[in-house]
Amino acid sequence: MSWAVEEWKEGLSPRVLQKIHELESQVDKLKKERQQRQFQLESLEAALHKQKQKVENEKNEAATLKRENQSLMELCDSLEKAKQKISHDLQVKESQVNIQSGQLNSCKRDIEKLEQELKR
Repeated sequence: MSWAVEEWKEGLSPRVLQKIHELESQVDKLKKERQQRQFQLESLEAALHKQKQKVENEKNEAATLKRENQSLMELCDSLEKAKQKISHDLQVKESQVNIQSGQLNSCKRDIEKLEQELKR
């Protein structure tokens, strides 16, 4: 069948045949260049898709970390409030202990005085 393709060229001058050959070479070269660019385009599209996927994954991870951070901050606030309450309770109890210790000392002195009075 290639002989039929070449048949139309019969009878053309060498100069025209040369020009046709140059144009056919240029067409072949452009076809190869187009294939290469198509391959590059497909490669770039694949890389872009991969990058978009990566960005999406990182966004999801960032959102997860943000939620986790918020949860931890709330936990810290809760623990800080509990610590303050416990600290306050401790101060109240220490104050009560000091008062009772003072009362105990006072009672001991009173007992000692009473014991001394009894001895007399």
